[in-house]
Amino acid sequence: MEVTGKIIVALPEVSGTSKAGNMWKKRQYVLETQDNYPTKIAFEFFGDKADQYPLSVGEVIKLSFDIDSHEYQGRWFTSIRGWKADKVDGNMAAATSAPMDYGTPAPAPTFTPSADSNDDLPF
Repeated sequence: MEVTGKIIVALPEVSGTSKAGNMWKKRQYVLETQDNYPTKIAFEFFGDKADQYPLSVGEVIKLSFDIDSHEYQGRWFTSIRGWKADKVDGNMAAATSAPMDYGTPAPAPTFTPSADSNDDLPF
């Protein structure tokens, strides 16, 4: 999946050691879409991707991501894990997320009863 937006929050890197003894790290960000009704999306880069895609507040990016849900102690959690981030020119991003202009709507049809009609119903 992909979404384009502006980075509005860049949280510090978090790291640790798994139960199996493996080192891990992640970096979380919040992206705001540039639609008519902007949406905020919190996502993360995990492992090597955290170093591969260092992002800064104010950058406009196209994020490629996967959504994953998992259960823990009877509760479900959903994460958005980025796997690629391409920097985008801010003007181009606004143009691609602008609403489509379908022109002015056609006028509503009017009903004119025929001369042989006894009533004014359109059916």
